[in-house]
Amino acid sequence: MCWPVRQILARVGDKWSVLIVMALRNGPRRFNEIKRAIGTISQRMLTLTLKGMERDGLVRRTVIPSKPPRVDYELTELGHSLREPVEQLGLWAIEHEARIAKAQEAFDGKEGSAR
Repeated sequence: MCWPVRQILARVGDKWSVLIVMALRNGPRRFNEIKRAIGTISQRMLTLTLKGMERDGLVRRTVIPSKPPRVDYELTELGHSLREPVEQLGLWAIEHEARIAKAQEAFDGKEGSAR
């Protein structure tokens, strides 16, 4: 039972997957639109993450025949089901950001004085 759960959590808990879910929450986007929305992701990492999410049934890739061909990415029904937990996690992070920063400062201060 642990192995399948671990694999799924690795995908949905990955920071890039979470950011891609948020980038696609309002509808389809092209690759470069997703990249701009996320900001710090490399082209290679975005490609790998989108492929993994497509494989897991979270994202649909649609090629639109035009010149040049247009490729859109969108959340599937399964992908949309991740929106609420991802949004809740984001709200939790915003709500607790100051407390976490304070804890990190305290920890870093202890580590610095121990050296």
